Amino acid sequence: MDTLENRLAQLARSGDRSAFGQLVDLYKDKIFHLAYRMTGSRQEAEDIVQETFMRVYANLDKYDSRWKFSTWIFRIGNNLCIDRLRKRRPTWSLDAENPDADGVDGYAMLPTNDASPEDRMVLSEMQKNIRDAIAQLPDKYRSVVVLRYLQDLSLNEIADILELPVSTVKTRLHRGRESLRRKLEHDSIL
Repeated sequence: MDTLENRLAQLARSGDRSAFGQLVDLYKDKIFHLAYRMTGSRQEAEDIVQETFMRVYANLDKYDSRWKFSTWIFRIGNNLCIDRLRKRRPTWSLDAENPDADGVDGYAMLPTNDASPEDRMVLSEMQKNIRDAIAQLPDKYRSVVVLRYLQDLSLNEIADILELPVSTVKTRLHRGRESLRRKLEHDSIL
């Protein structure tokens, strides 16, 4: 499979720092988004991004260019997220409670089509409830829900990243959605 990422990986493997820098630029935001959705912590997400790229750099010689680079790097990032989650007790710290330096969380920046302040408050509360529900999912369901709906990856890509059969991904996605639906109905936001 000859893609830009594969060519960059080969150049980086031979010592081209510029090529590795381009790979970082291509994937840093995607890996951060994945890690942030999985952990709910900006600091942990930044740590995971850094660790992901350290592992990528250290293991470039192990990358098999017959496979998509994105699958390989997402697998590394996802595994680091799961390792991090296993090492801590569940935390319900959400990004709305962890604003950036300007005091703004990512959801506050969503377009609202000139919605009223009341509509924005309802939307913000609903998003918080959804984030709460996702954070409460077991890791195996949270991974597929985040990769599918927040990273917009296909079932095949998720299967490759998680090293699972597509049928297992479908099952986990279905069970994760059902668990979310039950939780959200119980909390009366649907």
